[in-house]
Amino acid sequence: MYRRIRPLLFCIDPERAHNLTISLMAAAGSLSPIRKFLRKFYFQKTYNPVDFAGLSFPNPVGLAAGYDKNGVSWRELSLLGFGHIEIGTVTPRPQAGNPKPRVFRFPDEEAIINRMGFPGKGAEFAVKMIPKPGCSQARDNIILGMNIGKNEETLIEDAAQDYIDCLKLFYDRVDYIAVNVSSPNTIGLRKLQGKDLLEGLLQELMSERDRLQLELDRPLPIFVKLSPDLSDHELDDALEAITGTSVDGVIAANTTIYRENLLDSDPGEEGGLSGKPIKELSTSLIRKIHRRTAGNLPIIGVGGISSPDDAREKMEAGAGLVQIYSGLIFQGPRLVRDLLENL
Repeated sequence: MYRRIRPLLFCIDPERAHNLTISLMAAAGSLSPIRKFLRKFYFQKTYNPVDFAGLSFPNPVGLAAGYDKNGVSWRELSLLGFGHIEIGTVTPRPQAGNPKPRVFRFPDEEAIINRMGFPGKGAEFAVKMIPKPGCSQARDNIILGMNIGKNEETLIEDAAQDYIDCLKLFYDRVDYIAVNVSSPNTIGLRKLQGKDLLEGLLQELMSERDRLQLELDRPLPIFVKLSPDLSDHELDDALEAITGTSVDGVIAANTTIYRENLLDSDPGEEGGLSGKPIKELSTSLIRKIHRRTAGNLPIIGVGGISSPDDAREKMEAGAGLVQIYSGLIFQGPRLVRDLLENL
């Protein structure tokens, strides 16, 4: 079915097509027959859960941040079979993001370039989309993560407060927090991966996490999402800050600013590249992290997964879980089921 629909979707501006699919998912999911169909087709098996950073994930395949930025359709997306869904990136205050057009497809290479810049309705909106764990609105056995970032106008030296504000707001709503310091589309954001800045940010964030954990009697793992563009020295510095502050894990990797792996080496568009061309770059980062931390730092692998072999490669490199995004756009929702049946 998706193969028939995809040419129509690809005739539409990428961002508009994406928003359309999000709206259709939310609308369709409200209809009981469609929910039953999706559940029957994608949830036909029970997979072995994965223990990861103190959480029990129903299966190893998740949806990466960026797909459901405001948390409006995570419940419907969970029916596709995901073991976890990462909402966001969410910022404390609403913002428009960068000027349009800002998303570009390269179908022949199954690649996407985006320069979105964290557009969204803000944390106050997103928190209303997520019921507290254990309330009457069941989550259907899904792990929810929240990817958080700073607002564009927030100075780098003041960034910690933006992350803390989001942490406090979502603490009792989600199962983990992902700290996005690696998007190339917010000016200066990647500076936060530097040892001193990252260490300072994480010290403040982990201190607030520990305070909330005592107050609410509820643990909440924190992961840091890293760039695949870090040099070996920069990676060592980042990992020193991460392990030194007892962060629970990392997500590897975000999008890249490099174009070497694109056949069209100069597409003329700025932004972060994702999809098949970054597969090896992401896997290499996972392997480096795994070796440098002696396998003691939990890793979520993301970047260029479009087949079970791609996912298996990430896990053999050291990832305990995997996430997809671009592969879902090019392969369709059946990719989730294919990954689960073949991993």
